[in-house]
Amino acid sequence: MEKKKLLFVCLGNICRSPAAEGIMKKKVKEAGLENFIEVDSAGITGYHEGELPDQRMRAYAARRGYELTSRSRPVKYNDFLEFDLIIGMDDSNIRHLMQKAPTPESQQKIHRMTDYCKKYTNDHVPDPYYGGANGFELVLDLLEDSCDGLLEIII
Repeated sequence: MEKKKLLFVCLGNICRSPAAEGIMKKKVKEAGLENFIEVDSAGITGYHEGELPDQRMRAYAARRGYELTSRSRPVKYNDFLEFDLIIGMDDSNIRHLMQKAPTPESQQKIHRMTDYCKKYTNDHVPDPYYGGANGFELVLDLLEDSCDGLLEIII
C-alpha cells in the first residue's frame, strides 16, 4: 500500500480539524495502518497558533475515546506539496484553501470532509465554537462518519 498523508483543515484549528485528526488517527491505529497513513491538521488562520484544541471539543471527544493533543497551526505553503489530501470542513475553508494553493495540481488535492460521509447528508461540518453540546456532538458524528468513508476509499 502506498503511503498517504492527510491534512484536515478548519478555520482556527481548535475544534473541527483537530477532532478529525484525532478520530482518524484512532481509526488508522485500530486498522493497523500507522505505517501507511499519516494524519495532521491545520487552520486557515493562525489566531490560535500553538494552542491545544478547544477544551469543550477535547472533553466531548474524550467521552468517545479520542485524545486531541495536537497544537494549532496555520496552513503552510509546503502543506500543498507534502500532503496527498487536504480536507476542508466547509465552503469557506475550501475557498481559502483554493486561494492558497500554489498550483493547479495542489488544488486537485482539496476536498470537502462531508464528501466522504456514508450515513449523513450534511454538506459541511458546522463550526461548534459558539454553540452548545449538541453542536459538538453533531461535529463528532459527522467526523466519525466521514473518517470511516475516507478510510474505506484509501484502503
